[in-house]
Amino acid sequence: MNRKKFPVILIIVIIILSSIYILITNKKEDKISSTYYNLGTINEITLYDIKKDHGEQILKECEKILKDIDNKMSCQISNSEISKINNNAGINYVKVSDDTYKVINEAIDFSILSNDTFDISIGPIIDLWGIGTDYAKVPINKEINNKLPLVNYKNILLDKENQSVKLAKKNMKIDLGGIAKGYAADKIYSYLKRENLESALINLGGNIYVLGTKENNQPFFIGIQDPTKVRGNSIGNIKASNKSIVTSGIYERYLEVNNKIYHHMIDPHSGYPFNNSLSSVTIVSDNSMICDALSTTTFGLGIEKGMKLIDSIDGADAIFITKNKQIYLSKNLKDKFNLTDNSFTIETNNLY
Repeated sequence: MNRKKFPVILIIVIIILSSIYILITNKKEDKISSTYYNLGTINEITLYDIKKDHGEQILKECEKILKDIDNKMSCQISNSEISKINNNAGINYVKVSDDTYKVINEAIDFSILSNDTFDISIGPIIDLWGIGTDYAKVPINKEINNKLPLVNYKNILLDKENQSVKLAKKNMKIDLGGIAKGYAADKIYSYLKRENLESALINLGGNIYVLGTKENNQPFFIGIQDPTKVRGNSIGNIKASNKSIVTSGIYERYLEVNNKIYHHMIDPHSGYPFNNSLSSVTIVSDNSMICDALSTTTFGLGIEKGMKLIDSIDGADAIFITKNKQIYLSKNLKDKFNLTDNSFTIETNNLY
């Protein structure tokens, strides 16, 4: 070898090796995740294909978003905006943030859409049952009948100009448990998009929102919970990308008394848990707040009315599972749902 060329070759090799080293050391981490407790549930957010330091910074901001919404909308936090509204029931309007006003306004729209099946003024009845708390019980009829006159979304008064809310009757109480997690998932999803993230999984107590795709542009596979078993057991899955998936089921929170199960989804008309053929409903949409509200609404409406409502809403799909293990899929999911448990059957007959 020409000795004069050797230093040049050596320099080239060093440059190449340095470039390879830079590529390796700058390679993004596979994933980073964090777990939080807000909105009365365990939340986990996972970011894929991102550097650790950047990911930790983003996850801290996600936690701030969750805490902010919790501090505004939780009726368990004494100084939240919702608690202030409830404490001023029948007395005064309470000025609230853009977030709280928007969620309450959307909730009222869902009440109208569902013929009163979805109603955030259900708070007094929720408190009576206490399902999911240490003081859970089956109320007597008299207790329920005394509280039912307080449940009516039409008595939630909105002052748009002053962005204020008032409950018309004393002892009324708003509970945003059926919609706030969806709103939080939407806000986190929007934040991650602004940060130019390409892949993430948001799980707010079972309210799922997937951003982008996983490795090699493969969609996420989201398991559909087996409503006859504890959380974590699935009967099948769907592929999802930039979609929210929310399930409401009788397995989530319940009270068992004298071998009878009382689940947490309360009918605002009767004051008792919805009683129909369904064991769960899963909603798929690109808006998690819609998924959250619709999962409760369609469960309460029952399978025929619920499916009819879903078919009338653009961009919303549903998986209905009955207590006798029948599965009904809305039209856009019929080729997307993968059944993995043969003890369940997919029904092909039209419901209406």
